[in-house]
Amino acid sequence: MAQSTHTRGPTVLIVEDNSDLRANLYEYLEPLGYTLDSASDGYAGLSLAADHRYDAIVLDLMLPGLDGIELCRRLREEVRCHTPVLMLTARDTVEDKVLGLRSGADDYLVKPFSLAELDARLQALVRRSRAGAGDAVLRVGTLVLDPGLHEVTREGRPLELPPMGFRLLAELMRASPAVVSRQRLEQASGERSGLQAMRCARTSMPCARRSIRASNTRC
Repeated sequence: MAQSTHTRGPTVLIVEDNSDLRANLYEYLEPLGYTLDSASDGYAGLSLAADHRYDAIVLDLMLPGLDGIELCRRLREEVRCHTPVLMLTARDTVEDKVLGLRSGADDYLVKPFSLAELDARLQALVRRSRAGAGDAVLRVGTLVLDPGLHEVTREGRPLELPPMGFRLLAELMRASPAVVSRQRLEQASGERSGLQAMRCARTSMPCARRSIRASNTRC
């Protein structure tokens, strides 16, 4: 595992089993000021993500040992790590992209991709994450959302939400009691495509509603 000596710019974990692609990412990103760490299989990537603090994670979908979907799920549910995840995948169907987002990924990039686009997406994820960390705690009735801790509770009980569901709920709570426009939800989703943004919103919001309803039935 190689590590950079740069101290400026985002600190990023790359979990990718293709050594040529890892080398390309190092060659392109390090001169831009990134500090990089890497793993070549899912279990090593999960261990690094659990033990270290990164600004973002670049995660391949197809990995030996533990695939990207399961790694991302464990990262969110077991490790309770909310570092932004950019998933790399050769699968470009809507169903595959939705599966990645539901597992906890924040964004995706289909192979082959432009390194300049990967850099732009990483910068956007890091900006949103850092901006969210400074936000004030949001309260609507008994619902409380803490952007810094990436936690949502209702009547003191924690709610489990995927990253996109968290972002959309935060946008709705910031605007409450006003109605939020479709364009504003599209912007909050982080998706560049309006159509893809609304598709992902339609899958994320029902999940958020189910989590909130379920909190009312717990003892």
